[in-house]
Parts: sequence; C-alpha cells; structure tokens
Amino acid sequence: QVQLVESGGGLVQPGGSLRLSCVPSGSIFSITIMGWFRQAPGKQRESVATITRGGTTHYAESVKGRFTISRDNAWNTVTLQMNSLKPEDTAVYYCNALLEGRDYWGQGTQVTVSS
Repeated sequence: QVQLVESGGGLVQPGGSLRLSCVPSGSIFSITIMGWFRQAPGKQRESVATITRGGTTHYAESVKGRFTISRDNAWNTVTLQMNSLKPEDTAVYYCNALLEGRDYWGQGTQVTVSS
C-alpha cells in the first residue's frame, strides 16, 4: 500500500514556472516507476513525465525541454519542475506510482496558467 501526497499547484502567468512535489508513504521501496499525469477540461488524462528506479526519464512530446521530473534515491520526494508554462498546460496534475503491478494515485493538484 502506498499513499501519495501532492503539493505545489496554483495560478501562474504564461511563461512562468511552478514546481509540484509528491511525497509517497508506505511500501516505497517496492515502487518501480513514478510519474505525473494531467487531465485538462474536456480531455483524457495523459502522461506528462515518468521516472524509473534506475533514474530513466520519459516526457510527453508537448513538455520536452520545459518540464523536468526528478527524485531522490529513496523515493522520499518526486518533483516536477515546470518552466515556460503555457495556457494549454492548465490541468489537474496527478502523481502516480507503480508498485507490484498496481497503480496508485494522488488526489490531484490544480495548475492554472493564465494572464
């Protein structure tokens, strides 16, 4: 069992930056991969960025060069640094963890990019 607690969402202007944090608790040593997903109004939830136990990262094409996912070695915190934000980045962002073949989700945090 893993619980995911997210923080860092808010309102920013286009071109601004925001950092999201996800703190897992429970059986964190069994986590295989963690990542961030987002769901915008009227759209399906999509993967934004993932990071494996070995530190390999993958990004959605729409955020490459702007977003960076990172973690510490013990999975104490997984962060998503978002730069050069665009209005189309507006969405609810969810932290995700894969553990022993099961998916776990955070509660979601709202990110709004608007002038």
